[in-house]
Amino acid sequence: MTEPFVRVAALPARVGESVLLKGWLYNRRGSGALAFLEVRDGSGIVQAVVSQGEVDAASWAAADALTQESAVEVEGVVVEAPRQAGGVEVRATRVAVIALAEPYPITPKEHGVEFLMDRRHLWLRSRRQWAAMRVRNRVIMAIHGYFQREGFLQMDPPVLTGNAVEGTSTLFELDYFGEPAYLTQSGQLHGEAMAMAHGKIYTFGPTFRAEKSKTRRHLTEFWMIEPEMAFYDLDMNMSVAEELLVAIVTDVLAGCRDELAILGRDTGKLEAAIAQPFLRMTYTEAVDLLRSDETALMLDAEQEGLEDEKRALTEERDRNRAAHGQASKGEKRRIDAREIEIGARLDAIEKTLVNLPQWKASARAFEWGNDLGGSDETVLTRHFSTPVMVHRYPAAVKAFYMKRDPDDDRLALGVDVLAPEGYGEIIGGGERATDLQFLRDQVAAHGLPESVFEWYFDLRRYGSVPHAGFGLGLERTVAWVCGLPHVRETIPFPRLLGRLHP
Repeated sequence: MTEPFVRVAALPARVGESVLLKGWLYNRRGSGALAFLEVRDGSGIVQAVVSQGEVDAASWAAADALTQESAVEVEGVVVEAPRQAGGVEVRATRVAVIALAEPYPITPKEHGVEFLMDRRHLWLRSRRQWAAMRVRNRVIMAIHGYFQREGFLQMDPPVLTGNAVEGTSTLFELDYFGEPAYLTQSGQLHGEAMAMAHGKIYTFGPTFRAEKSKTRRHLTEFWMIEPEMAFYDLDMNMSVAEELLVAIVTDVLAGCRDELAILGRDTGKLEAAIAQPFLRMTYTEAVDLLRSDETALMLDAEQEGLEDEKRALTEERDRNRAAHGQASKGEKRRIDAREIEIGARLDAIEKTLVNLPQWKASARAFEWGNDLGGSDETVLTRHFSTPVMVHRYPAAVKAFYMKRDPDDDRLALGVDVLAPEGYGEIIGGGERATDLQFLRDQVAAHGLPESVFEWYFDLRRYGSVPHAGFGLGLERTVAWVCGLPHVRETIPFPRLLGRLHP
């Protein structure tokens, strides 16, 4: 469809032309007979220059009356402006107010997280949140692109199920016409059935965990991508996981450089993450590394480096504060913006400095047989620039449907993919058990009702084959790619413990 107005993203190709823009006022500056309007329309932000001598009285009055986030219509000529985002600006010939906004609650000053979360519906309009959502979209499209190129069929598992997948302790239960039903924890079991029909499938949908956790990696509602592949073993499964992550990062680097810059993401780290094959190590090797002197020395060096950075940032902040009173208006804005950046970085440093001694002690005392916790994953990934694939975990800490290692019955043929830079597990999966009696025994051992799994057992009665798959958490992956500290900024409206609104 041809729109009767032009999107900001299309302006660089329209230099010299008269265009009509429709959007919202992001910011306004004035200087005598000139007004500088930053207009956003969802595709980007452009500066519109309004000169009192070049527009009619109604347009000048409209430009003067605009408040932050007012809806506005701007007509003008696109001109080159190398110093502006996108390399262009618009010389306005007409300005009209579509809707005048009330005083906007989110201002350039620093706000607390709870304040912003209560106004998530408005916070989404900010530059960083806008950038994160565009990266999320690019990640989603990269995922679909990879699987479609590789011959996978996208299929949809049910959201309402009659059985648990990841244990009974994190189920959201509801009444389904008089019988218990649950919001799905994973599409995997139904994915296995679909793979037996189509060979290679992937699901892409919402999943739910009633986990009473407030960590930076947890949501109660999140999106999971789950491929299932007939005739695949653990090694083939790990190769697909690696190819998928490389495809995602490659695509984001190709199409979202501006968004990553807004987020302050170090793209060099993303490039390094996919520059070589991912490291694969067994759970036992991971435990040995955790408990090693090498890990202790690495954490000590990190602590020293962070303390040096903290001193340097504190000195810079003190210099900026001393200079603020005598600075020009533009310089004051720069100092204020830098103050927010420094404050956020110092907060992050303080949290890490508090955590490092705990991580060091926990790593040294880690016992074989325990599941890797968030801090353990964080410590492991600090050794490497690429994602790390940890495989062959103790079967006791993995799901009932995991196939056992034929060389060591204590181990499950499972794998977790840990993102670098402390982002932890973004993929979990493995080879599925194929033996019917083994699965029956496991369901009983986990205290699950056998009757609700009869349909699942049929997959082993009628043509059972080796098969494997995994689940990729979309929000955790987006957090890693964007360099965001918390998954709450990776989904439009996060559902967390105690947060159901907006």
